Amino acid sequence: MTTGQISDAFPVGEDAGDDGPDVRRRRAARALQAVAFDTIGAGYGEAFPAKDGQLECGRRLLDALEPGARVLDVGCGTGEPTVRQLTAGGLRVTGIDLSDAMVTLARQARTEGPCPAEFHRMDLYDLATERADRVWGAPALGPAGRGSFAAVTAFFSLILLPQDEIPTVLKRLRELLRPGGLLALGMVEADLDHVPLPFLGRELRISGYLREDLERVLVAAGFAVEECSGHPYAPASTTLPPEEQLFLCCRRVG
Repeated sequence: MTTGQISDAFPVGEDAGDDGPDVRRRRAARALQAVAFDTIGAGYGEAFPAKDGQLECGRRLLDALEPGARVLDVGCGTGEPTVRQLTAGGLRVTGIDLSDAMVTLARQARTEGPCPAEFHRMDLYDLATERADRVWGAPALGPAGRGSFAAVTAFFSLILLPQDEIPTVLKRLRELLRPGGLLALGMVEADLDHVPLPFLGRELRISGYLREDLERVLVAAGFAVEECSGHPYAPASTTLPPEEQLFLCCRRVG
């Protein structure tokens, strides 16, 4: 896929023959999530305007990485603020998101820097697997891309997965990282497992962990947690309750 090109509609059925019914149901549910974020679009940034924790993680990456280092932003949304911040800092950023509207907005946004950002529409669950190439046309994000990224950022994208899928995705992110590569992660601190919650006029299933449990999951997936900070946050929407956001800076072990 060329830089900025957006893939075709979510391919639920075209290759379903190699998936069981549970997998097909999961992919159909993910497709509905994508439709929800297509509807939300730029409204997400309006509901969540404060990005202090996210920006601080970005500054840590800019201090730690060499110019031109490759970074994967998982669940990039509109590209604000992470893609813009890291691209302006001289890093080579690849953003992925399952929402067609979000990827379109990210592609249209103007970012400054020597390396233009690249965007792909794909399911984060397929990272580091052969489906990245076969279904989404992104071979560099499949097995061929193992060990090729200096850092991965995932700010509030893993919360859309059931808890039993999050360790699998973390291990796949680790595969894409070079030895000693960095992971910057944003999560909601809450003991939730794919619980339906109202979200900007839609209903989404959200997962979270208590801080100690999340750190255990990261260690089991092959990461060392170097820093963890909490940020109380009240979304700019009366339908969403206050939350505690966790930002973790991690390093691939081994």
